[in-house]
This record gives sequence, C-alpha cells and structure tokens, in this order.
Amino acid sequence: MTPARGDEPDVLANARLTGSDRTDPFGSEPVDVHLADGIVVDIAPAGALPRRGRVLDADGGWVIPGLWDHHVHTVQWALSAQRVALGGAASAAEAASLMGGAAALPDGRRVGGGFRDAFWPDAPELSVLDAATGDVPTYLINADVHSVWLNSAALRREGFEPDATGMLREEPAFEISRRLNAVDSSVSDPLVARMAQDAASRGVVGLVDLDMSWNEDAWVRRLGAGFDALRVSFGIYPQYFDRAVAEGLQTGDIRGATSDLVRVGPLKVITDGSLGTRTAATSQSYPGDPHNHGLLTVDLATLVDLMSRATAAGIASAIHAIGDVANSHALDAFAATGAWGTIEHAQLVAHADIPRFARLGVGASVQPEHALDDRDLTDTVWAGQTAQPYPLRALADTGANLLLGSDAPVAPLDPWAAMAAAVFRTRDGREPWQPQQRIDAATALGASTRGGSEEPARIQPGDVADLAICDHDPLTADDAALRGMRVAATLIAGRLTHVA
Repeated sequence: MTPARGDEPDVLANARLTGSDRTDPFGSEPVDVHLADGIVVDIAPAGALPRRGRVLDADGGWVIPGLWDHHVHTVQWALSAQRVALGGAASAAEAASLMGGAAALPDGRRVGGGFRDAFWPDAPELSVLDAATGDVPTYLINADVHSVWLNSAALRREGFEPDATGMLREEPAFEISRRLNAVDSSVSDPLVARMAQDAASRGVVGLVDLDMSWNEDAWVRRLGAGFDALRVSFGIYPQYFDRAVAEGLQTGDIRGATSDLVRVGPLKVITDGSLGTRTAATSQSYPGDPHNHGLLTVDLATLVDLMSRATAAGIASAIHAIGDVANSHALDAFAATGAWGTIEHAQLVAHADIPRFARLGVGASVQPEHALDDRDLTDTVWAGQTAQPYPLRALADTGANLLLGSDAPVAPLDPWAAMAAAVFRTRDGREPWQPQQRIDAATALGASTRGGSEEPARIQPGDVADLAICDHDPLTADDAALRGMRVAATLIAGRLTHVA
C-alpha cells in the first residue's frame, strides 16, 4: 500500500542521505531510514534490515532535515491569495488602473499588494488613485509592507485625513495592515490551511509566525480544528507583551492541548523602516535627500527596557533592524541586556558590527531573496552607504548563526528560492550580485532548518523524524535545480504532511 498524507511510514526505503557535517558511512549509496514513534531509530544499507510495516519508497531521492522558514507573516501571506498582485506594475498610474479594474472583496474593499514604487517614473498621487478607483475603498500595500497607498474612500473609512499622496508609512501603514488582516476566521483559517499545505509540499515542517496580532488564540483555535501541517513558533508584539507575561508565556512553551506543534516564540520589535520606503535607519543620508537618514522607530532606552523585561520573563527577542544604525542599536541592546534571540533582516550592517552577532550569540534571521528583489534599489538608494548590504558570507565567516526565511508576503514562502538566492546571488540569468557574499550550499541548507547554520538539523538515530525527500541533492544542485526542487514527501515526527 502506498502511504498517504497522515500516514506514518515505518521505513523510508531506497533513500540517499545528504547534509552538512555528516558522520555516517553511506556516502551516496542508497539506505533505508527506519522510523518508530516519530523518531529515526536506524539507518542501514538499502535492504540490509527487514522492511516491516508501511514502506515509503524514496526511489533514490535525497532525504534532508525538514525545512523551516524563520520569518513569515502568516495571515497576511495567506490573504495575499485573494488580493490583487501588483508586483508587475511599472508605474503609479498602472497600479491605480489595475486596482480600478479589480473586483471588490465581499467586505466591499479592494486590496492589492506587492507594488514597488521606488523605481516608478511617477509618484503616487491621491488624485490618480481616486480617478481610477472611485468610491470603492481601495488599498495598495507596498511589497515591503512599510507603506500603504489608499484612495480617499479608504482614508475616510479608516479615519485618516487625506493628503496629496494618500500614502501612509510605518506605524500608520502597519495599523492598516492589521485592520485588513483582521478578517473572520472562517475566511482566514482555510487560507492559512491552504498556505500551510503548499509550504509542506516544499519540504517545510515549521515556520516562525510574526503576524502583527495576538497569535496564541488563533493558533490554539486552528489546532483545535485539526491543523497539523506545520510546526509553528509565534511572535509577540510590544502591545501584547504585558498580556503574554501575565499569562505566563515563555519562549518554547507548548500551546494547545492536542499536540506539540505550536509553541511560544519571541518578542518582535520593529526598530526602523525599510529600504523601499527609504525609512531604514542609516548612517549616510538617502540620495537627493540630505536630511533623510531613515527612522529609528524605537529609541535605545525603550528597546533596552523591552528586551530586559522579555529576558526576565523567559521570552526571546526578535529585533527588526534593516539599516546599519538600527543594527548597531539592536546589537547594543543585546549587549546591554543579555537577551537572546535574533536580529531580523540585517540588510545593511557596519563592518565593525558583523562579528558582534557571533560574539553576542545573536542569530541573523535573513531573507536572501530580498537581496535579489532589491539589488538595483540597493545599488541606487544605498550607493553612498559605507556599511555592507546583505552580508551573508561575512556573517557566516565570523560564526554568526544564519536562519533563512522569506518574510512572506514580501517574498513567497519558498525555502528553495531562499537557498538558491543565498548560494548563487542571482536570478533570471543575471550576473551574480555581490558574489563575495555567497554562502555554500551546506550552510544554506543548515540555515533553512530549525536550529540554523550553526546548529543544523541532522538525520541520525534518536532524532525526531522531521524530514523531507527531494529529487536532487541540495548540496550539488545548480540554481535552476534548487529553485525547481520537487519534494516527494514531507514528514513531521514521522507523519506524512505531504506526499506527491
């Protein structure tokens, strides 16, 4: 009988092993991986031990540790399936026209996402959007989520005074996203389930959910309704921090009574803006705007206080820092508090700060696809910066723990794309961008597992059977093979969450 989703195979037959720091003797020879009670209990040459129970034939496929995406905005990514895709809009006028021709959602609003206005030849103007969209409340979310373009009807609906552009940035934009994401669970939960199944089909066994909401209730509800496709570690934002402490939540705690799939994650603090919105906090000014060094949205004293209280409460810290000034402040706060956790994004880092990640034990939670999405923007908007953009190799060389992710919906939830971007630093046939910052495939694979590049998941007896079977060896695959990787099966604790 061919195993199906939900089954628990006893043997993964005719598989091959790969991964970093292997100590097994098998090389590329086929093996059988024997499982029991969600654990890898033995690995032997193919056919050497009796194949008892339910057998899944890997047919020569490569068994890898299950993959993680370390930065996802789960509901916002799931809802993007019903929103207008604006990534191809070449101008403000085109984006407005696309929205004007779009159908409204059942709640009467039009919502689109993914535009990148930094290279538009025309600036977003409220009059242009109003002319195209009329009286239907219309919302266009920037690809980086740090700005939202609204028409007059949407501004009125949300209680904002219109200005000449209709563009909201940073916290007002985040508030709009929170409101747009606050749909009824009967709408969001099926979309989250579909998103999770798609992730499982790519070999993903877990993600860090950093939705800007109180995430515990949502995940306990989903577990109660039968959600079982992924492991989830959910973030806590400052506005919910006191509630988390009052309820005794600590990082790593299991939530929900039906399984161990959902756990408490870190305190998430956003300390600066983004490259695309020209609000990332940088030491050098932005071109043509000598007084613009971006925004530090949380001062150092406040950040230290938050991280100190989180550490005392047993909660890790995940600090959003994109510009070099923001990264310096975040590292200073880690040093001052003894907090543990990650810096999220680390897109522009002063050379002197790069070795501080490893010295302080701070993980670098990075999104390699952003480097390729933003390569032209970086070369233009950050051309005068003296810090290193997207310093993956530099961080790895100094011993920092890299954790790869997507920041979905900013980039699609696809660990293979993230690995390809990290290893090859190119896409669509272009020359590699800053190839000196490429990392090797073993590091990228390790960084795509739960523990990251310095504590990569491995496959050996006694380990939890969070596994995937793929068609090519990720350590030798070229860019096209990585990006097009077919995953034949994914397992969480020995249970199939995907089978092709």
